[in-house]
Amino acid sequence: MLLLLLAFEWNLDWKHLGPPASWASERYCVRKIDGAGGHSSDFGLLGVPWCKSKIPVEWSKSELLFGLYDFLPVYATRPVQHNQWGTRLDHSFGLWFLARRLQPEIIIESGVHRGHSTWILRQAMPNASIITLSPEHPRSHESEGPFYVDAKAFYFTEENFTDFASMDWDQVLGDVVRHRFRVDKAKVLVFFDDHQSHLKRVQQAQQAGFKHLVFDDNYDTGSGDEYSLRQICDQLTTGGGHSCSLSSREAEVRSQRKRAWERAVDMTELCSMSGAWWGIRGEMRDNFDKIKVPISHQDHIENYKLVQSMLQIYWEVPPLASPSLSYQRAYDPARTVGPLLGEDEREVYNRLGLDKLDEWEFSEYIQMAYARLK
Repeated sequence: MLLLLLAFEWNLDWKHLGPPASWASERYCVRKIDGAGGHSSDFGLLGVPWCKSKIPVEWSKSELLFGLYDFLPVYATRPVQHNQWGTRLDHSFGLWFLARRLQPEIIIESGVHRGHSTWILRQAMPNASIITLSPEHPRSHESEGPFYVDAKAFYFTEENFTDFASMDWDQVLGDVVRHRFRVDKAKVLVFFDDHQSHLKRVQQAQQAGFKHLVFDDNYDTGSGDEYSLRQICDQLTTGGGHSCSLSSREAEVRSQRKRAWERAVDMTELCSMSGAWWGIRGEMRDNFDKIKVPISHQDHIENYKLVQSMLQIYWEVPPLASPSLSYQRAYDPARTVGPLLGEDEREVYNRLGLDKLDEWEFSEYIQMAYARLK
């Protein structure tokens, strides 16, 4: 199996799974398509907005593939087998891979639900200290099915719940690692799966001194329930920006793909009546869509500049497989980065056993993002 993967090494030397540096000053161009078949050539068809990295990530596509080979047997033993509305295969692997690659000593998890992501993090880092923040304890979801409670984790839930922004992190981290005089926050990984504004969370994390952040629900422009990094970095350069013209080629392509992909966004969803496309129809959403703040295009640009001034690395976990392999029909590949396994890599896909998994395992890809702050 490993030799088979190594045979692809000639094509697995990606040091950055985003667009090439040469795209930095280019606008995207919508290419003509005849259908919406989910082929690898569809990826990035409508342009992929990308927060600019100052430096590339340290891992390659081949390392991701070897990681996937190690991960799949672990994933098969998960206690929450069907994590409805939660983290599934693509993001579970992304979280596991990032934790293993970054080797944090402490992990902070904001948003727990049934405990699936806590279990993933524990498999990746058996000896790390895990701090979980969530209004509800995983056991409160017992009626939904199996849940996971980590015996070694520190739970701030229910009556002990405190939001990430209100935690005294110096005191909490000192309590968690009492044998240390000073906690190195560069060795802390923060995982946000709490449906709060990413702009807010990035600012709060930087103020607290954290550098390594992972965002689970990184919704595309015009969708979701929070102002995401994806939305913030959708600007009039680097693969982003929209005109809202219903007679445009983009409108035609989006309408076509909406018929094929469940979560594809057409122009009526992308744009407000006044032509505001940024965020979600000109609004900055927060707290599970409970807060909706209208912002101007200039506000949106300033938010982008602020985020970029804080970012050192931005990297989106790639989809594990082309829809021509997984047969998923949820996310539209026209707005995602290229898959780890393309349509011409079916043999590897099958040998990894991915063909044995249910289609729904591949249906919750929402551009999980790793952000490293300066």
